[in-house]
Parts: sequence; C-alpha cells; structure tokens
Amino acid sequence: MLSPSPIVPVILAGGSGTRLWPISRDSLPKQFQSLASDRTLYQEALERVADPTIFTAPLVLTHEDFRFFARRQASDIGIEATVALEPTRRDSGPALIAAALLAQRIAGEHCLVMSLAADHVVGDRPLFRDAVFKAASAAAAGNIVTFGIKPTAPRTSYGYIRPGTPLEQDGSYAVDTFVEKPNTATAERYVSEGYLWNSGNFMFPAALLIEEATRFEPEIVEAVRAAVDNAAEDLGFLRLDVKAFGAAPAKSIDYAVMERTRRAAVIEGVFSWSDIGSWNAVHELGESDVAGNVTRGAVALLDSRNSYVRSDGPLVAAVGLDGISVVATEDAVLVMPTSRSEDVKPLVAKLKAERHVQANEHLKAHRPWGTYQTICRGDRFHVKKIVVEPGGRLSLQKHYHRAEHWIVVKGTAEVTLDGKVFEVRENESTYLPLGGVHRLANPGKIPLELIEVQTGSYLGEDDIVRIEDVYNRN
Repeated sequence: MLSPSPIVPVILAGGSGTRLWPISRDSLPKQFQSLASDRTLYQEALERVADPTIFTAPLVLTHEDFRFFARRQASDIGIEATVALEPTRRDSGPALIAAALLAQRIAGEHCLVMSLAADHVVGDRPLFRDAVFKAASAAAAGNIVTFGIKPTAPRTSYGYIRPGTPLEQDGSYAVDTFVEKPNTATAERYVSEGYLWNSGNFMFPAALLIEEATRFEPEIVEAVRAAVDNAAEDLGFLRLDVKAFGAAPAKSIDYAVMERTRRAAVIEGVFSWSDIGSWNAVHELGESDVAGNVTRGAVALLDSRNSYVRSDGPLVAAVGLDGISVVATEDAVLVMPTSRSEDVKPLVAKLKAERHVQANEHLKAHRPWGTYQTICRGDRFHVKKIVVEPGGRLSLQKHYHRAEHWIVVKGTAEVTLDGKVFEVRENESTYLPLGGVHRLANPGKIPLELIEVQTGSYLGEDDIVRIEDVYNRN
C-alpha cells in the first residue's frame, strides 16, 4: 500500500457524451462504448484501478439510466464494484462530495480518494502508476491533488493549470492558477510557459475535501450529506435520496472547491491522456495508414488522406476525402471536416429540437433483461428483434393501443398472458391481444431471440403500463 490510508477509487460514469454522436447517445453514452480498444472506456478505467495492493474495490457513481450497464460491464471483466446512483445530474461538485462521504463508509474517515472520469483514455500504465504514487503522497500530506498532463500540443479544447511553488513531495506543486480553455495564441503561450492540461481527475483525503467544500459551499454539503444518509439499497445498487440530492446546487468541483481552496496541488502526469471529447481526438488516437487515414469497420477508401472513417453498420466507400470525418451507424451518418468536430454538440442540440429520435436513442436499445432492435417501422406496425438474456424477465405489463405477435427463432420463451403461463419454442409463435396482461421471460441457459410484430394505433414505448417489474422501473 502506498500510504497508511487506503485509496478508494471512484469512477464518475454519468455523462452523456454528445460530442461523439452518432456512436454516443443519451441512451448509451461514450463511456460504455469501445472507442479506443476492445474494452469500453469505462472498463478501461476500472482496470486502471484493479490492483488490490493499492486500491479498494471501486466505487462507481452513475445515473439511474446507466446502472445496469455499470454493473454488467464491470462484472464482464471480473470486477465487483459498489454502484451508487445519482438521481439527477448536479455536476461534479455534488458527485465528488457524495463520493467522499461514501468512501469514508467503505474505508474509514481518513481514507484517500482517487476520482477518475470513466470516459478518458490513458496510456502508459507504468507512468500512470508513478503518477498515482506521487499524487497519493501529496494528498496524504494534506492536499487536494489534481492530475495535470504535460501538453503535447497547444490544445484549445482543454483547461490549463499553472504550477506554482514545488511541494515537499516529489513531483508535486501548489496550484498557482486554473485557467479556462484558451484561444490558439494563448494556448501556445501556456505550453511555452510550462502550464499543464487540466485532466479533471483528482486524489484527495476524503475528510479534507468535505472540510473545504463545507467552507465554500455549505448548502451543497448539507444536501449531499442528507442524500447519502438517506440512501437506500435497491437491487444491489445504492440509490441516493432523490429529494435531498436534487436540492444540491449544480456546480463543478473546480468552481465549488479547487479554484478557491489554498490546499490545491498538482502533479505532472507524463502518461498519454485524452478526454476523447471529439471525433478529432478519436482520429488522433487511432493507428493511421501511410496517407494519414484511420478507419474502423466496413470501410473502403480511394485516393483519400488525413481522414477518419468508421462504420458500425453499412459499408462506407469514399473517394477523394481530405481531412474529413465520416461516422456511420445503422440509422445515422455524420459527415464533416475533422476540424469542425467541436460543432457536433450544437448539431445534436438541433436534432433534438427537431425531435429526431436518432438524437437520443440507438437503433438497438439496451435493457436490464437484454436488448431490442428495430427491423422495420411503418404507420401502424413496428417490427423488432428482441434478445432476452438467460434468467431475464420483462415486466408484467399491458398496452392500451397495440397488440403484439411473438415468433421465437432461438431458445425457449416463458410467456405469461392473463394469468396463464406457457412455453413457446423455436419456430413457434403466440399472439398477445390489446390490453392483455403479459410477461416474457427466458428460463433457459442460452439467449432467447424472437421477432416481435406490433400493430395498433399508437406504438410508442410510453404505451407500457408496468404492473410488476423485477428491476424496479417506473
């Protein structure tokens, strides 16, 4: 162990990541996607803190909508995490105060906490480990430490930190000032003067963060403490109290504490790092061909250079691209000059304002029991492929505006309909009339796959009246 105090790793995994649309959407944001490797960004963050000689088991803070992703993806790589649910997004200030309070319950009042964003890419694991050692030493000495990153270029998409007086702990400095995202000329000056990128990742004594937050933002601490004190267990998740947490003012930890405390310190991380906040950043992380192109999926290029082309759906064939990004899914395609990657966020806002379902939802929707994916949709019908994982059970429900036909193509379905329970096997089907109280479950050991055909006057997902639900959804 690095210090007499255990280190509780906290993974913040509640963001939406609209800058990486159409891959990242509200229904499945970037931290739960594989963008830089075969692992998701969230899984990579968990693996960085998996050494039991340094860290306790991780504490994950995420949003209600992502709770099953967080637990399932951690379990898939053999990591058991405590998953706490933020009932509403209040920015990083309340989240980190909640993390500090929860960490004290896990590892004692004097524990250290390391907070990492779930959607960052970190390379050079040995160098990252060295930075953890330095940050822990500085934090144990009574500092709130931020991980600064040595710039590789004058980026305008990051905030910067100016290191001040060196501290006694090796490689650590008092923070002289935090500065917002600069223009290009200012960023060039910052790099030349030794400023560091602000990564937004921290190491701190839990008690110190709470003490400083109480000094500057007592209203936030009071609300968050009440939310933690009144938290409830729910299906293995820790659900923070809705009313109390919602009363906390929304404020980032930088504004709430870091820019006001005299206990702020920074260590210089020389490991490779990216907040992967744009498609331009994804392009830079990829392995390019001799013409500077980075491709992924079914892609064919001719006479193209310095471009990023990705397909998670159809074949994308392009001729004569230069500095262009193309990102294709099964239901949406983004095309833009790579230099305009920062404009994806306002584009998504425009799509949402125009009520394009693709702005928020993926064609394949993930649920606690499995997935469903639209095959075909018309005026009075909707055809889906449904996959129910072994042991999965949909809610007992009914619909006011639609009837459904289920055709099993793989596995065995256990169907409940108006109090009767029966099985439907491969190549068999059943009909669920409008208003029928029904449930679908998979009692088998392999995934259940079926085709659902909905017919009726209204086919929206909000035409579901849940009577009983093992996942405690509304």
